[in-house]
Amino acid sequence: MTDKAAPVDPRPIRTFGRVGGRSLSARQQALVEDLLPRLAVPEGLSDPRMLFPGAREVWLEIGFGGGEHLVEQARRHPEVGVIGCEPFIEGMAKALTGIEANGLTNVRLLMDDARPLVAALDEGCLDRVFILFPDPWRKKRQQKRRLIQPDFLASLYRACRKGARVRFATDVASYADEALGYFLGHGGFDWQAKSADDWRLAPADHVTTRYETKKLGDCAPVWFNFLAQ
Repeated sequence: MTDKAAPVDPRPIRTFGRVGGRSLSARQQALVEDLLPRLAVPEGLSDPRMLFPGAREVWLEIGFGGGEHLVEQARRHPEVGVIGCEPFIEGMAKALTGIEANGLTNVRLLMDDARPLVAALDEGCLDRVFILFPDPWRKKRQQKRRLIQPDFLASLYRACRKGARVRFATDVASYADEALGYFLGHGGFDWQAKSADDWRLAPADHVTTRYETKKLGDCAPVWFNFLAQ
Protein backbone atom coordinates (compact mmCIF):
# COMPACT_ATOMS: atom_id res chain seq x y z
CA MET A 1 0.00 0.00 0.00
CA THR A 2 1.44 3.36 -1.06
CA ASP A 3 1.30 6.28 1.36
CA LYS A 4 -0.46 9.30 -0.09
CA ALA A 5 1.19 12.67 0.34
CA ALA A 6 -0.78 15.25 2.29
CA PRO A 7 -2.48 17.77 -0.02
CA VAL A 8 -0.67 21.08 -0.38
CA ASP A 9 -2.69 24.19 0.42
CA PRO A 10 -2.11 26.50 -2.58
CA ARG A 11 -3.41 29.56 -0.80
CA PRO A 12 -0.76 32.11 0.24
CA ILE A 13 -0.44 32.94 3.93
CA ARG A 14 -2.33 36.15 4.62
CA THR A 15 -1.12 38.70 7.13
CA PHE A 16 -4.61 39.97 7.90
CA GLY A 17 -7.89 38.49 9.18
CA ARG A 18 -11.44 38.69 7.87
CA VAL A 19 -12.18 41.13 5.09
CA GLY A 20 -15.97 41.43 5.37
CA GLY A 21 -17.64 43.88 7.74
CA ARG A 22 -20.20 46.65 7.95
CA SER A 23 -21.96 47.83 4.85
CA LEU A 24 -20.68 51.05 3.30
CA SER A 25 -22.71 54.21 3.12
CA ALA A 26 -23.89 55.33 -0.29
CA ARG A 27 -21.17 58.00 -0.32
CA GLN A 28 -18.44 55.54 0.62
CA GLN A 29 -19.61 53.07 -2.00
CA ALA A 30 -19.48 55.79 -4.63
CA LEU A 31 -15.90 56.63 -3.66
CA VAL A 32 -14.87 52.99 -3.85
CA GLU A 33 -16.42 52.69 -7.31
CA ASP A 34 -15.27 56.03 -8.74
CA LEU A 35 -12.22 57.33 -6.87
CA LEU A 36 -10.43 54.13 -5.89
CA PRO A 37 -9.84 52.98 -9.51
CA ARG A 38 -8.15 56.30 -10.23
CA LEU A 39 -5.86 55.98 -7.21
CA ALA A 40 -5.21 52.24 -7.45
CA VAL A 41 -1.62 51.05 -7.63
CA PRO A 42 -1.23 49.32 -11.01
CA GLU A 43 -0.61 45.59 -11.01
CA GLY A 44 3.05 44.67 -11.34
CA LEU A 45 4.33 48.08 -10.23
CA SER A 46 8.10 48.09 -9.83
CA ASP A 47 9.03 51.77 -9.69
CA PRO A 48 6.62 53.71 -7.46
CA ARG A 49 8.29 56.98 -8.38
CA MET A 50 6.45 56.77 -11.70
CA LEU A 51 3.21 57.34 -9.79
CA PHE A 52 4.44 60.63 -8.35
CA PRO A 53 6.32 62.72 -10.92
CA GLY A 54 8.39 65.35 -9.17
CA ALA A 55 7.90 63.92 -5.66
CA ARG A 56 10.83 64.36 -3.31
CA GLU A 57 10.33 60.95 -1.67
CA VAL A 58 8.05 57.91 -1.76
CA TRP A 59 6.55 56.59 1.47
CA LEU A 60 4.68 53.36 2.10
CA GLU A 61 2.15 52.65 4.84
CA ILE A 62 1.22 49.01 5.32
CA GLY A 63 -2.17 48.34 6.90
CA PHE A 64 -3.47 51.89 7.35
CA GLY A 65 -6.71 50.92 9.11
CA GLY A 66 -9.12 53.86 9.00
CA GLY A 67 -6.58 56.00 7.14
CA GLU A 68 -6.15 58.71 9.77
CA HIS A 69 -2.36 58.46 9.80
CA LEU A 70 -2.08 58.00 6.04
CA VAL A 71 -4.28 60.98 5.17
CA GLU A 72 -2.68 63.34 7.66
CA GLN A 73 0.89 62.44 6.67
CA ALA A 74 -0.01 62.99 3.01
CA ARG A 75 -1.64 66.32 3.87
CA ARG A 76 1.38 67.49 5.86
CA HIS A 77 3.81 66.45 3.13
CA PRO A 78 2.43 67.34 -0.31
CA GLU A 79 5.93 66.99 -1.75
CA VAL A 80 5.95 63.27 -0.89
CA GLY A 81 4.19 60.45 -2.73
CA VAL A 82 2.39 58.12 -0.31
CA ILE A 83 1.31 54.56 -1.07
CA GLY A 84 -1.14 52.94 1.32
CA CYS A 85 -1.96 49.22 1.52
CA GLU A 86 -5.10 48.03 3.30
CA PRO A 87 -7.13 44.86 2.61
CA PHE A 88 -10.29 45.94 4.46
CA ILE A 89 -12.94 47.69 2.41
CA GLU A 90 -14.19 49.70 5.42
CA GLY A 91 -10.73 51.17 6.01
CA MET A 92 -10.27 51.86 2.34
CA ALA A 93 -13.59 53.72 2.20
CA LYS A 94 -12.63 55.85 5.21
CA ALA A 95 -9.28 56.71 3.66
CA LEU A 96 -10.95 57.67 0.39
CA THR A 97 -13.28 59.98 2.31
CA GLY A 98 -10.30 61.72 3.89
CA ILE A 99 -8.41 61.92 0.62
CA GLU A 100 -11.35 63.55 -1.12
CA ALA A 101 -12.09 65.92 1.78
CA ASN A 102 -8.49 67.16 1.80
CA GLY A 103 -8.10 67.30 -1.97
CA LEU A 104 -5.02 65.08 -1.84
CA THR A 105 -3.28 64.26 -5.10
CA ASN A 106 -0.19 62.54 -3.65
CA VAL A 107 -1.75 59.23 -2.49
CA ARG A 108 -2.08 55.88 -4.27
CA LEU A 109 -3.85 52.87 -2.76
CA LEU A 110 -3.68 49.08 -2.86
CA MET A 111 -6.56 47.06 -1.39
CA ASP A 112 -4.62 43.87 -0.79
CA ASP A 113 -1.78 42.28 1.13
CA ALA A 114 1.35 44.43 0.88
CA ARG A 115 3.85 41.59 0.60
CA PRO A 116 3.55 40.94 -3.16
CA LEU A 117 3.87 44.67 -3.81
CA VAL A 118 6.99 45.01 -1.68
CA ALA A 119 8.53 41.93 -3.32
CA ALA A 120 7.99 43.45 -6.79
CA LEU A 121 9.41 46.91 -6.05
CA ASP A 122 12.72 48.08 -7.45
CA GLU A 123 15.75 48.13 -5.23
CA GLY A 124 16.13 51.29 -3.16
CA CYS A 125 12.87 52.96 -4.21
CA LEU A 126 11.29 53.59 -0.78
CA ASP A 127 12.32 56.43 1.50
CA ARG A 128 10.04 55.76 4.46
CA VAL A 129 7.83 52.89 5.65
CA PHE A 130 5.15 52.79 8.34
CA ILE A 131 3.89 49.50 9.79
CA LEU A 132 1.56 50.59 12.56
CA PHE A 133 -0.33 48.07 14.66
CA PRO A 134 -0.50 45.20 12.15
CA ASP A 135 -2.72 42.21 12.89
CA PRO A 136 -0.94 40.46 15.82
CA TRP A 137 -2.40 36.99 15.25
CA ARG A 138 -2.36 36.32 18.99
CA LYS A 139 -2.82 32.53 18.96
CA LYS A 140 0.46 30.62 18.80
CA ARG A 141 -0.63 28.51 15.83
CA GLN A 142 -1.51 31.69 13.90
CA GLN A 143 1.67 33.63 14.47
CA LYS A 144 3.24 32.41 11.24
CA ARG A 145 0.80 34.86 9.62
CA ARG A 146 2.40 37.87 11.25
CA LEU A 147 3.76 40.32 8.72
CA ILE A 148 7.18 40.74 10.31
CA GLN A 149 9.04 37.62 9.24
CA PRO A 150 12.60 37.16 7.91
CA ASP A 151 11.48 36.73 4.30
CA PHE A 152 9.37 39.88 4.36
CA LEU A 153 12.14 41.92 5.97
CA ALA A 154 14.52 40.77 3.25
CA SER A 155 12.10 42.10 0.60
CA LEU A 156 11.51 45.31 2.53
CA TYR A 157 15.20 45.97 3.01
CA ARG A 158 15.88 45.53 -0.70
CA ALA A 159 13.11 48.03 -1.56
CA CYS A 160 14.42 50.63 0.92
CA ARG A 161 17.15 53.04 -0.04
CA LYS A 162 20.13 53.40 2.27
CA GLY A 163 19.03 55.71 5.06
CA ALA A 164 15.31 54.98 4.61
CA ARG A 165 13.29 55.21 7.81
CA VAL A 166 11.11 52.32 8.94
CA ARG A 167 8.65 52.58 11.83
CA PHE A 168 6.96 49.59 13.43
CA ALA A 169 4.41 49.90 16.24
CA THR A 170 2.38 47.34 18.18
CA ASP A 171 0.46 47.05 21.43
CA VAL A 172 0.95 43.28 21.75
CA ALA A 173 3.97 42.36 23.89
CA SER A 174 4.79 39.06 22.17
CA TYR A 175 4.74 40.73 18.75
CA ALA A 176 6.96 43.57 19.96
CA ASP A 177 9.57 41.11 21.22
CA GLU A 178 9.38 38.92 18.14
CA ALA A 179 9.46 41.78 15.64
CA LEU A 180 12.41 43.48 17.29
CA GLY A 181 14.29 40.20 17.24
CA TYR A 182 13.64 39.76 13.52
CA PHE A 183 14.60 43.35 12.67
CA LEU A 184 17.85 43.14 14.62
CA GLY A 185 18.53 39.63 13.36
CA HIS A 186 18.33 40.84 9.76
CA GLY A 187 21.34 43.08 10.30
CA GLY A 188 20.37 45.82 7.86
CA PHE A 189 18.03 47.80 10.10
CA ASP A 190 19.69 50.07 12.67
CA TRP A 191 17.45 50.52 15.72
CA GLN A 192 17.42 54.21 16.61
CA ALA A 193 16.50 53.93 20.30
CA LYS A 194 18.92 55.60 22.70
CA SER A 195 16.73 55.40 25.80
CA ALA A 196 13.53 53.67 26.91
CA ASP A 197 11.45 56.75 26.03
CA ASP A 198 12.41 56.28 22.39
CA TRP A 199 10.28 53.14 22.22
CA ARG A 200 7.79 53.91 24.99
CA LEU A 201 6.64 57.32 23.72
CA ALA A 202 4.96 58.03 20.41
CA PRO A 203 7.25 59.86 17.97
CA ALA A 204 6.65 63.59 17.60
CA ASP A 205 5.35 63.23 14.06
CA HIS A 206 2.95 60.38 14.82
CA VAL A 207 -0.76 60.75 14.08
CA THR A 208 -2.95 58.95 16.60
CA THR A 209 -5.43 56.52 15.08
CA ARG A 210 -8.82 55.31 16.24
CA TYR A 211 -7.37 51.85 16.75
CA GLU A 212 -4.91 53.18 19.32
CA THR A 213 -7.62 54.87 21.34
CA LYS A 214 -9.46 51.55 21.73
CA LYS A 215 -6.50 50.06 23.67
CA LEU A 216 -7.17 46.52 22.47
CA GLY A 217 -3.65 45.19 23.04
CA ASP A 218 -2.05 43.71 26.13
CA CYS A 219 0.56 46.43 26.60
CA ALA A 220 1.10 50.13 26.00
CA PRO A 221 2.08 50.92 22.40
CA VAL A 222 5.69 50.18 21.55
CA TRP A 223 7.45 52.23 18.85
CA PHE A 224 10.48 50.90 16.99
CA ASN A 225 12.23 53.23 14.56
CA PHE A 226 14.95 51.93 12.25
CA LEU A 227 17.28 53.23 9.55
CA ALA A 228 18.08 50.98 6.61
CA GLN A 229 21.85 50.61 6.42
